[in-house]
Amino acid sequence: MTKRSYAILFLSLVSLLVSQSGCGAPAAGGRLVYGLTLSPSGIDPHINASSELGIPLTSVYDTLVYYDPATQNFVPGLAKRWEVSDGALVYTFYLRQDVTFHDDTPFNAEAVRFNLERITSPDLASQKARFMLGPYERTEVVDEYTARIYLSEPFAPLLDALSQVYLGMASPAAVEKWGDEYQLHQVGTGPFTFAEYVPGDRLLLRRNPDYDWGPSLYEHDAAQVDEIEFRFFTDPATRSPALETGEADVMGEIPPQDAARLETNDDFRVEAVAPPGVPLMFLLNTTRAPLDDISVRQALLYATDRSAIASAVFHDTSPAAYGPLTAGTLGYDPAVQGYYAHDPARAAALLEEAGWTDSDGDGLRDREGEPLMLDLYLMGWGYMPEVGQLLAAQWMELGIGVNSQIVSYPEALEVGGEGRHHLMPFSLSSSDPDLLRKFFHSQATFNWAKVNDPELDAWLEEAARASDHTQRAVLYSSVQQRVMEQALIIPIRDYVNLNGVSNHVEGLRFDGRGWFPWLIDVTVKAQ
Repeated sequence: MTKRSYAILFLSLVSLLVSQSGCGAPAAGGRLVYGLTLSPSGIDPHINASSELGIPLTSVYDTLVYYDPATQNFVPGLAKRWEVSDGALVYTFYLRQDVTFHDDTPFNAEAVRFNLERITSPDLASQKARFMLGPYERTEVVDEYTARIYLSEPFAPLLDALSQVYLGMASPAAVEKWGDEYQLHQVGTGPFTFAEYVPGDRLLLRRNPDYDWGPSLYEHDAAQVDEIEFRFFTDPATRSPALETGEADVMGEIPPQDAARLETNDDFRVEAVAPPGVPLMFLLNTTRAPLDDISVRQALLYATDRSAIASAVFHDTSPAAYGPLTAGTLGYDPAVQGYYAHDPARAAALLEEAGWTDSDGDGLRDREGEPLMLDLYLMGWGYMPEVGQLLAAQWMELGIGVNSQIVSYPEALEVGGEGRHHLMPFSLSSSDPDLLRKFFHSQATFNWAKVNDPELDAWLEEAARASDHTQRAVLYSSVQQRVMEQALIIPIRDYVNLNGVSNHVEGLRFDGRGWFPWLIDVTVKAQ
């Protein structure tokens, strides 16, 4: 990797991201400080949905299976093998018999049943994990080390779900002991133990000396550092200075302008990782005028110069997006790149045809006395405010006004659910294209486009049931093209996580989602 370039690795197509090595031999032991960028309101992976919680907790919890991005297949984890019934309604997992939780509770089939029943219990109010299990019905304990999962209908993303930290295996004894306070006392089977959590301040992990049952994807049998402290750096301006002063050894989501500077410093490197999933996209509320008119929605797309935004806000560290999946996601259809090239003249013509003209010369288009004003709600992370500001400027050149408001994530959920917005952005990572169902099914949680398309629903449902990869690809191609034809979103950029890393850190690799590091293999050279 040259000093002026970024190694953007699309994880669904290539192998693992391997960090560059400095001179000198790494040593086992030592301490790593890892900078997090959000302070989640909760960090129980069975309950909470933040991607940030997975950065530390992937090292606390093991999963039944693991996703290998090099082969795009699943490999054994806590389950040494598994079988799927002919109708794909029953998954039988044969478990390892040498695993114990950090509190010495045995891992067995009853622990699997306990965890999945906990996640699916309505009392838990799971924000993400329950959705990931799809049509889950129950878990049968066949014998001490055999667990059988029953589904009400086929669900192709099940193994992908079971490979993620949100479905990690927690100690039943610890969950029952701590109850509502479990997030402060988490117990898994992973290479690190959960030592201390002070919300908003720090989270401390310690090496699990008994660990020797990791998946084949790991390069070491046990953790190489003794302790990892995670600290929260919610202000982007503090991240690079913390790295440069030695306050942190690894820092996620370095601002693009700071990443360019770090690349000129021989003491640091930038690991740029492109997670699969949905890009940064603005969902258009198709039920609220004037966006109930497809011509106006299409005009917004033609009026948007996404390449200019990627350059100005992200300093060309991430590519422009063209559809509802990033280019590195399984099932991505390159045909979406043919939709809505930047064309202000065409945007203006569509608005004129829809009756929106500047009748009074005030710079804003209007129709029947109503100005063309759009309500844009933005969350304060992921450079959404900066992108929103540029969008407003681009659209104003065509006489489209924007009222922008920054809201918290809970407020965004409320606004999106009630449909008070015209536009609202979102970005989410996932290695399975079933993620599209979360945004574009008529009953979806994040159906902020308010789409109600029975054919689109049918495609999404059929793709979730299908076990044939080719059939799924055809269905997801239809979904992506329908989303763009109907102008349900304005895609902006494929997300790229810029990780700043001190060169005394070696072995930093990320899983197939691009967010979660496999910290078991990290070593820290003595200074």
